[in-house]
Amino acid sequence: MPEGNVVHRYARVLRERFGGQPLAVTSPQGRFADGAALLDGRVLHGAEAHGKHLLADLGEDRVLHVHLGLYGTWTLGDGEPPEPRGAVRARLVAGTGWADLRGPNACEVLTAADAQQLHARLGADPLRADADPERAFAAVHRSRVAVGALLMQQEVVAGLGTIYRAELLFRAGIDPYRPGRAVSREEWDAVWADAVRLLRADVRTGRIVTTRPAHRSNPRGAPSEEDRFYVYRRGGQPCRVCGTPVLHAQMVARHLFWCPTCQPA
Repeated sequence: MPEGNVVHRYARVLRERFGGQPLAVTSPQGRFADGAALLDGRVLHGAEAHGKHLLADLGEDRVLHVHLGLYGTWTLGDGEPPEPRGAVRARLVAGTGWADLRGPNACEVLTAADAQQLHARLGADPLRADADPERAFAAVHRSRVAVGALLMQQEVVAGLGTIYRAELLFRAGIDPYRPGRAVSREEWDAVWADAVRLLRADVRTGRIVTTRPAHRSNPRGAPSEEDRFYVYRRGGQPCRVCGTPVLHAQMVARHLFWCPTCQPA
């Protein structure tokens, strides 16, 4: 499932490509035909992301809400759009190009009030200027649930997934099974600041990299695919820092990776 960094990048691309222009909105697949009819011909006033949710403002109390889920993706191009191929749920076309949406978990039209309710349900998003890390810390600090599970709850922190959960906790030296209430304020502040830094870098570069140069096989130059992560998808391999085999388990039905030495219980 795309994490929040990907959704923020899509929102930026939609703003840059279609902002201020009227959109021709259709549903070649047909499943979004009624919603497309409500949006067709409207001007895109803005697009934003909150966690894994994308919200495009088309004015007059109409907001396109998209959640990609496990299989959703956007395809974008310049000029005239090609003939639709596959299950294109929604197609946006303007003078600057086109965008096709396939396989989303949610694609619907909301009112502005609906969109505000969605924002209220979601937790703090490290990529948003209005994020409230205090609210997130309060939710973590009063909970007996493992911090590795709390970071996956979108009402606590919006936008994080399995990659950032594993890498942020490793970089902070926090055991993912530690209860949230046992995470100190100083530790939480470090995790939050690290999340902001790493997510912003990925939105800028389009690539998630969490390792520091000293811990890569080649400290100079751009990191290779193999060198991008400390523990994510490295179960059984030696920790880059201490050499202990990285552990792998399931937590909240998602893959979890951690180093038992660098993240002591």
